[in-house]
Amino acid sequence: MKNLFNTVQLIGHLGQKPEIFTLETGRMVARVSLATNEQYYSSSGEKVNNTSWHNLVAWDKKANFLEKYFAKGNRVLVHGRIATRQYEDKNGIKRNVTEVIVSDLMKFDKSEV
Repeated sequence: MKNLFNTVQLIGHLGQKPEIFTLETGRMVARVSLATNEQYYSSSGEKVNNTSWHNLVAWDKKANFLEKYFAKGNRVLVHGRIATRQYEDKNGIKRNVTEVIVSDLMKFDKSEV
């Protein structure tokens, strides 16, 4: 049961080409945004489209995989965990950011749903 804690699965479209960085330690990290869409009808019967954006972070082999095979607009299935970190922006203001740390991902064709 330990694998059930802090897990997330998302299906969405990549918002841009993944940004790839190599750290001084030699580790590779990829950052990319993922858009998930939800459609529902309001109480008045009006169709509502809601898009949520998620920050994805992938490390090492997963980062390399993202760089080689993924592009803006790809529909993907992501499995990972939620992480929150704090940083200081250029104006000295502390900011919090929530990210999905990718453990697995794959391209996901609409016909597979």
